[in-house]
Amino acid sequence: MPTHPFQPLKGEIRTITIDSIALQGNLCGDPTSRTVEVYLPPNWQKLEDIPLFVDLVGFTGSGPAHTNWKPFQERLPQRVERLIEEGVMGPIAIAFPDCFTSLGGNQYVDSIATGNWATYLIAEMLPTIEKEFSIGGSFEKRALFGKSSGGFGAIYHAMNYPNVWGAIACHSGDMGWDRLFLGDFPKAVMAIEKHGGYSGFFEHIEKSTKLRGEDFHTLMTLAMGASYNPDENNPKGVSLPVNLRTSVIDENAWKKWLAFDPVVMIENKEIQANLNLLKGLFIDCGDIDQYNIQFGTRQLADRLKELDIEHTHEEFNGTHSSIDYRMDTSLPFLYQALKK
Repeated sequence: MPTHPFQPLKGEIRTITIDSIALQGNLCGDPTSRTVEVYLPPNWQKLEDIPLFVDLVGFTGSGPAHTNWKPFQERLPQRVERLIEEGVMGPIAIAFPDCFTSLGGNQYVDSIATGNWATYLIAEMLPTIEKEFSIGGSFEKRALFGKSSGGFGAIYHAMNYPNVWGAIACHSGDMGWDRLFLGDFPKAVMAIEKHGGYSGFFEHIEKSTKLRGEDFHTLMTLAMGASYNPDENNPKGVSLPVNLRTSVIDENAWKKWLAFDPVVMIENKEIQANLNLLKGLFIDCGDIDQYNIQFGTRQLADRLKELDIEHTHEEFNGTHSSIDYRMDTSLPFLYQALKK
């Protein structure tokens, strides 16, 4: 039975504000002053070597969503305190950064459109938090985890930023672009055409009192383009790797998208070496994921096995939705990995 959502925490949550330089000039025009909520365990001032976990949320989410109460569910800090009481992990600190954008989400990469989010997290957020609270401090004491877009962010950072994160957990993280995105492009083209272009679509979104399913998926697809292949000539820097009349793939633009696909990136020997530096690598996905991410996850796991890169891959019975319970497995995994 989950902890009652209003049950007081044994630890505490502090909020800090970071005035980012890395996010300045983003084409979305989003705020560069960002808050980070930090969960600190009981008696944290008297503890030494507290690991710092960073939580990257999925599309349309933001860090505070995991500290707010939820009906019939635990807040993430409550989940951690329960896991500690169960004896499967020890005390940790958790950072919940607000990385929401006006495109609805974030892939946690550097982009002129959405902002240099990878630089923000590594060069601005981490030093600020670690200095303020004397937690983390080195890659051996840091873990990164997330679901969906956050899961992609975790595996992307593990692949591209060595000696920053000691262990990562990727829950249903975006991968396998051909199975994930190709079917969405014609739908996005029709939606954009329906509203007379990118500007018309964004005007429609701003005036809408309710975001419909087709609008959500179009916005999400455009956000991916703004992350993987931003175009400063389009509103908010968005783009699609297809012809807006015929929906035929633009091979050059598509290659820029594919350069971010974990199943493509894994073939880079430098990235393979980076993954071998990790103390723990956990990936999982539901076997009936509605975005077909289970196929890309299997492909990545198979390749990691062929390359003898140590990892844990689990596939569970479930979809892309309502899978927070999987953190009962990943959080202790990350804690034990850092303690190796």
